[in-house]
Amino acid sequence: MKSFRFFYLLFLGVFYLLFFPFIFILSLKTKYRHSLFARFFYLQATPSKDTEIWFHACSFGEVKSLEPILTKLLEQEKHILLTTTTQTGFDLALKIFASKKNFQVLYLPFELLLPLWKSHLTSLKTLVVTESELWFMLFFTAKTLNAKTFLVNARISDRSYDRYLKFRFYYARVFALIDKVFAQSKNDALRLEHLGAKNIEVFGNLKIFTKIEPTRLYNKPNKLVIVAGSTHLDEEKLVLKSFLEFKKSYPHSLLILAPRHPERFDDVYEMLEGLKVSRVSQDGIDEESDVLLLDILGDLNNIYRIADIVILCGSFVKVGGHNPLEPAFFETKLLSGPYIFNQYALFDCIEGYIIVQDDLELTQRLLEYETLPHSKIKNQSQKLDILLENFVDE
Repeated sequence: MKSFRFFYLLFLGVFYLLFFPFIFILSLKTKYRHSLFARFFYLQATPSKDTEIWFHACSFGEVKSLEPILTKLLEQEKHILLTTTTQTGFDLALKIFASKKNFQVLYLPFELLLPLWKSHLTSLKTLVVTESELWFMLFFTAKTLNAKTFLVNARISDRSYDRYLKFRFYYARVFALIDKVFAQSKNDALRLEHLGAKNIEVFGNLKIFTKIEPTRLYNKPNKLVIVAGSTHLDEEKLVLKSFLEFKKSYPHSLLILAPRHPERFDDVYEMLEGLKVSRVSQDGIDEESDVLLLDILGDLNNIYRIADIVILCGSFVKVGGHNPLEPAFFETKLLSGPYIFNQYALFDCIEGYIIVQDDLELTQRLLEYETLPHSKIKNQSQKLDILLENFVDE
């Protein structure tokens, strides 16, 4: 381990010297100014000496997934440090927790600079790192302070697994510094074990603890509402084909299309030419239309609240699916395509959903909508407390 650490630090030092000019130039851009100056030039506050538990989350999504955990620990008056690597993650942490005492958010320094924090983290008892932030010096620094180390929400995607295997020699040394790993799924656990992880528990995705709340209350139309959520290229045509067949038997129905990427809003709208279509941003929930285009960012949960049936997309093309917890929270009738390989852990947390293979089966299931089950999230009330018991050193 000593020889590995020596050569690893040497590599980091060479990298730092070679790329210093490029990092400096990039840090002048508004998007990266705060994060890069803090991370690579050590221009930020230092950790509080009272820090008991250190959480690290890369960006916005990871910080959001930690919110219920951090909230519980702050209620117990634990002293928390949260580090992020992105501006969006940092800003979200400030927005949620800025008013809380015993809480500090900082950017994670470049690994070469992390040992400078050791003299400040004298009260550290636990390090908790999310997903795939497998930085050797992050865990090494915590272990030299005799802290317990955890990797939570751990996952290795289908697309990235081969890349991880190429650097197995590195990850084996990182996992040697991690006391316990909470994996999202059995498949993730097997891959993590192959990379060298020990003491693995299949726990599920932390998103199961995130509170789902509508931010706007739309009135439910006096129609059967079908929502195609987070659609990708070609999925709108597939869904529309099934909907138009369904509408022949159930004319009093409404389709709401919600493209995943805002840059596609106009293209999808043009594709709907010839139909009675309107845009939610301009007309709200227009009951006289056959199809509504949801072209407002952050509004999908509000639309799920008024849905009778949700067709969860990103699953009819090989994207890997999207979060099923949101429609299941509102107990919609939930249909998905077959490609959910990025969301297995979340689908394990719900019940009552149906997988369909193609547009023909989708049409058939829609026509059977009266007998479709309602989806719902399985009871997870005790799991959060069990997880927290691992982090708190009494």
